[in-house]
Amino acid sequence: MALTIGIPKELQSDEYRVGMTPAGVSILTARGHTCYIEAGAGLGSGFSDAEYEQAGARLAYTHDEPFRRADLVLKVQRPTMDEIALMRPGQTLMSFVLLASMHESHRRALLERGVSVVAFELIQSPDGRLPVLYPLSQIGGQMCAQVAAQFLQNNRGGKGILLGGTAGVPPADVVIVGAGVVGSSAAEAFLRNGARVILMDRDLHVLQNAHECFQGQLTTMVSHDFNLQRVCRFADVLVGAVQISGQRAPIIITRDMVRSMRPGSLIIDMSIDQGGCVETSRPTSHDQPIFVAEGVNHYCVLNVPGVVGRTATHAFLNAAWPYISQVVEEGLEAASAANEGLRHGLVVREGSLLLDIGR
Repeated sequence: MALTIGIPKELQSDEYRVGMTPAGVSILTARGHTCYIEAGAGLGSGFSDAEYEQAGARLAYTHDEPFRRADLVLKVQRPTMDEIALMRPGQTLMSFVLLASMHESHRRALLERGVSVVAFELIQSPDGRLPVLYPLSQIGGQMCAQVAAQFLQNNRGGKGILLGGTAGVPPADVVIVGAGVVGSSAAEAFLRNGARVILMDRDLHVLQNAHECFQGQLTTMVSHDFNLQRVCRFADVLVGAVQISGQRAPIIITRDMVRSMRPGSLIIDMSIDQGGCVETSRPTSHDQPIFVAEGVNHYCVLNVPGVVGRTATHAFLNAAWPYISQVVEEGLEAASAANEGLRHGLVVREGSLLLDIGR
């Protein structure tokens, strides 16, 4: 059955990704499906309207049109309240939605629309990985080092520290809490920049793997409270990279721990899109990324990979394409029945919440 697919422009500040590339549109339209893309939606990722038209897409000149026409809406960021109001019963949304950290009123409004929702971040492969989230987690982790390098500078309110130090001057001390994809990618990037890195996790097996993978280039520690209190007192940079799939991130760095950090130190809370793992964290944006609490700089940007739009869009859609294609060709019910990994990502079916969000 031919579908109409809507690809709106992302509205979040400094979000340059797009829900489908011209190459993907070309494949979909060649299969008989109709794609409506909002004018300008791909510009941040380097895709012109002309490229989409050449691929067979039809341009939409208002933000509501892709929603109004679509059977399937493809987005990157979860819909805003205004976008939810544009949706109708029977539609399917495929997007990163992060339901556990969504405001209750926002979540209720989404359920009331009677739509079905596939959360890209919860699609699971047979080995337990999250294949669509994985490349964006890698990108976010890699970006931690360039963020830290910038906000350790004096002119950005930092301590005036060079990550890698120099002859006769020691490098920065970086503590990363959470040794998953984000944490491991961040560790790799910081090591490339010459920082001294401590990688922490509660899972000793994960730490053993990290120790072997990094061949002793970093220090591993178990992230119980005593060790967390200890490292906070000397860390120049503290990266929070804690995730529980489908649930709010736990608070593991308390206000007292933040208070013990040296003035001008930097916290990068990469768990902020799931509520944050630092008690003093609150969401920020790329245009105002930093705030100060307890004398410590906090970087809590929700969409860190959003400003490397072209790289992030290609990486995300490379991973998401098989699932999008299956939903388009087979329909949501048949595709989710046949694909267990996709079924993990089906969090709302026609207005009914299927996900236990841990509340």
